[in-house]
Amino acid sequence: MTERTEIDVAVIGGGVVGLAIAADLARRGREVFVFERGPIIGSGISSRNSEVIHSGIYYPTGSLKHRLCVEGRRRIYAFCEARGIGHRKCGKLVVATSDAEIAAIEGIGRRAIENGVENTRLLDRATVAALEPKLHAVAALEVAETGILDTHQFMLALQGDVEAGGGAVLLGHDFVGGRVADGTFDLDFVVEGAAMPVRATTLVVAAGPWSHAVLARLDGVAAPERPKLRLAKGSYFSYPGKPVFSRLIYPAPVDGGLGTHLTLALDGRMRFGPDVEWLSGDDADAVDFAVDPVRGETFYAAIRRYWPGLPDGALVPDYSGVRPKLSGPGEPTADFRIETAGDHGIAGLAVLLGIESPGLTSSLAIGDLVASRLGAEA
Repeated sequence: MTERTEIDVAVIGGGVVGLAIAADLARRGREVFVFERGPIIGSGISSRNSEVIHSGIYYPTGSLKHRLCVEGRRRIYAFCEARGIGHRKCGKLVVATSDAEIAAIEGIGRRAIENGVENTRLLDRATVAALEPKLHAVAALEVAETGILDTHQFMLALQGDVEAGGGAVLLGHDFVGGRVADGTFDLDFVVEGAAMPVRATTLVVAAGPWSHAVLARLDGVAAPERPKLRLAKGSYFSYPGKPVFSRLIYPAPVDGGLGTHLTLALDGRMRFGPDVEWLSGDDADAVDFAVDPVRGETFYAAIRRYWPGLPDGALVPDYSGVRPKLSGPGEPTADFRIETAGDHGIAGLAVLLGIESPGLTSSLAIGDLVASRLGAEA
């Protein structure tokens, strides 16, 4: 039998949140090993998002999503500046396309103030038209702190911090089982068909939509009752023509997401989405990430509410992602779930569930929170 390799910290999941937690622990002097099943970092859902730096205007005041998004957004801008990571604080407009929607964006504006989001203001029709002449809106909430970034550069920088602390990011490592034993974690991975047993003193489960499956393979965790995983697929379509907007454009939020909004790539290209497609199963491995061109038919009507000039046949299927949600259609949106010893009674174990949007924006704040909790247990 292969002898177990003893390590300090094991992080299961090499997406942006797992890497952020690992990097924070490494900066605190911990030797961290990140185990990622895929062939590259972020090959799960971290490479399938809109790359938006969110401001924190939507989330219930005091929730983890609110607090971690606002703190994470401030941290991520500073981090990108310090590391030379591509980003731009382009701002966004949340638009009312009819008088009936004005109350909704006014409510979002009040929530922004309650959440401590800087640099927001309500704009009338004339001001909106002066900022974005092609935009149809009777009013809008300007959110200047919203931006975009190069997610892959960001993750590479986090990986560098892990490696600078003496750790490593191990790709192609599939977690197949494990158990809590005598205050440590015996973990079994498979690498190119070969077994790799590991014993860690600290374990972080940050596998996005696969976290529930990881926990199901981990014996000895008497966990509190956890909400069911619900998967919501979101597809994106791109516009190959010349960009006509300089800011992100968001409609009023819809059930399960923020509506079919316009985001920008760092090179200015426009893309639209995601839509919300609730999936019947909870197996993230069964998700078909192909974008059905037929779904684009519903995009035209949604987009033309704020951009009437969208030409027929202009949208091209681009990519899709999936959100690991802890609430279903018609239910109040669930908060992030971050469990440590105070929740499940196991010292040295951190479990992250339901880390959907704004997970990317919140990642550095999540890393600090988890590392601080684990440090307090040591």
